[in-house]
Amino acid sequence: MLQNLSINKIATSRISEVDFDNIPFGKVFSDHMFIADFDGNEWKDARIVPYGPMDFSPAISALHYGQSIFEGLKAYLDQDGNPQMFRPEQNWKRMNTSADRLCMPNLPKEIFIEGIKQLVKMDKEWIPKNSINALYIRPFMFAMDDYVGIRPSDTYRFVIFTCPVGSYYTAPLNVKVSEDYVRAFPKGTGYAKVAGNYAAGMLPLKKAKEEGFDQLIWLDGQNLKYVEESGTMNLFFIIDGVLTTPITDGTILYGVTRDSVLHIAKDLGIPVEIRKISIQEVYDAYTSGKLDDAFGTGTAATIAPIMSISYKGVSMKLPPANERLISAKFKDTLFGINTSSIPDKFNWMMKI
Repeated sequence: MLQNLSINKIATSRISEVDFDNIPFGKVFSDHMFIADFDGNEWKDARIVPYGPMDFSPAISALHYGQSIFEGLKAYLDQDGNPQMFRPEQNWKRMNTSADRLCMPNLPKEIFIEGIKQLVKMDKEWIPKNSINALYIRPFMFAMDDYVGIRPSDTYRFVIFTCPVGSYYTAPLNVKVSEDYVRAFPKGTGYAKVAGNYAAGMLPLKKAKEEGFDQLIWLDGQNLKYVEESGTMNLFFIIDGVLTTPITDGTILYGVTRDSVLHIAKDLGIPVEIRKISIQEVYDAYTSGKLDDAFGTGTAATIAPIMSISYKGVSMKLPPANERLISAKFKDTLFGINTSSIPDKFNWMMKI
């Protein structure tokens, strides 16, 4: 149990204002948020307060030098209406990996896990009753020193807020291979969930959307040869019956959903290869009729089918989503585990 947690409950809930049948992703926020502060020596002053603006100096290090990291996970209701969350310990571990890379303090497991538990308990009614939706949980940490100088901050703030969400992608995706921009370089921050990684991708994505695409596929930063990831997702291809995904070798985010798909595939006896995949290999598989499927995985996206891949002016069109039995099985299995409609043989769900 989180010690000395103070709670300031909102006077009047805003939940009556929400249309849970029409929830835009990331725009509707629950009543409360969790906050803890690092004073240079220890994490302290854990508290739950009404969701809303925070006061801080315009000189804080996060705004000027980018010391900011985040995570994303989801809570669901089981078949008896009890809240549970999907693999939160993996997100805690990954957040500390990101913190190490940005020279930030590690978060104790108690603050991360128990902070989420207490917050979700308080806002349990915000978890959508419609099982196809979920409560998205956003933990994040940023530097708080009131100092304009390039050095690691001494002080930090950790915050968690939640929001009910529907689908991040509502239809199969048309994606374009990025040949003019790259997301990450070897020995950089590609493997960490760093805010700046996403900021750098906004201009390329904006240009792609202006051309009619939904997302980009990033190639490696050295040779523009190997497939890496796609926006908010890790990537999978099924080539000649083999589930294939790029290796997470320092430039690709270690995805919790990605890891879960790999476990499910092993359990189902589906052949898997985790290795470098060149975009030329993907193209050759397409032209030879061996590219059976392509999809992205992520907490927000879950399993997102890719409808077409544009590369050097060629549009590689994939089979209709309703013909992709393997990726559909992954999606159904994850959904079943998340909502306890099938047994959780992997012991992934944590009761709240």
